[in-house]
Amino acid sequence: MFRLFGNKKLLMLMLALMVFIALMGLTLGRRTGLTWPERFVKDTVSWTQGWFYKPARYVAGFFEDVHHLRQTYEENKILRMTLSQYAKDTMRLNLLEAQNKQLKEVLGFTERQKGADNYKYLVAEVISVSPDPYSNTVNINLGSMDGIKENMAVMSIEGLIGRVSKVSNFTSSVQLLVDMNGGAGGSAERQLEKGIAATVKGKEDKVFGTIEYYSNEKQGLVMTRISQNSESELDIGDTVVTSALGQVFPKGLEIGKVTDKKIGDFGITYVATVQPKATDFRHLREVLVVKVPEVE
Repeated sequence: MFRLFGNKKLLMLMLALMVFIALMGLTLGRRTGLTWPERFVKDTVSWTQGWFYKPARYVAGFFEDVHHLRQTYEENKILRMTLSQYAKDTMRLNLLEAQNKQLKEVLGFTERQKGADNYKYLVAEVISVSPDPYSNTVNINLGSMDGIKENMAVMSIEGLIGRVSKVSNFTSSVQLLVDMNGGAGGSAERQLEKGIAATVKGKEDKVFGTIEYYSNEKQGLVMTRISQNSESELDIGDTVVTSALGQVFPKGLEIGKVTDKKIGDFGITYVATVQPKATDFRHLREVLVVKVPEVE
């Protein structure tokens, strides 16, 4: 019985091998289409793969979208930083160009002044403006360590703007011409040493007067104590300069132009209105402190 069972197994194996060879012969030959078992297997495998492929594709697409989104976020972050830096660089460039232009103008002014006098001009930067509307004062970045002293004249490239009122080691305060209210009832402390001795450029030996205060009504400096003889020589449009008779401001510093003149209150002397050459006192950037050489 065991031998018969073994022969049956051999017989089944031989039969399966023959069927396999027959199927190989059928599939290797030229065919116009698939057999029904092949179609069944193919359709079954494709349908099964479809069920697994679609979720896998959605999951892979989701992670790919997340990656692209993060990459876009990083790129936008870099672009924002680059744009911010570009804006800072542009602002700094504009500021440097404005400062360069201003310094060139200051340099041109000092070069021109070398032929007119022997004063030394210390270039200072305005670092702050007094917030008090009743105190027309600015602070500069030069102090006693730089040779600054009280009552030194301070100019812009247009003309005289005031004097040094207070000095510390590294900074100083500058009292502006528009703070001259002594003649209009102000205190003696606000009179810029009780006025500026002045004359007219080109007529230094003919016209004399004193700049006493700034008139808000006339928007100009008031020049008083002009004698009758001086009045005849004083014309509208004349340039008023310091005369040095007051022993505070050195001579020859331009103050402004005469815009009006009239007889004084008592009919003895005349009064003139002088428009300062430096008109924008609240937006000063660089100023010049006038240092007069000491007489040996």
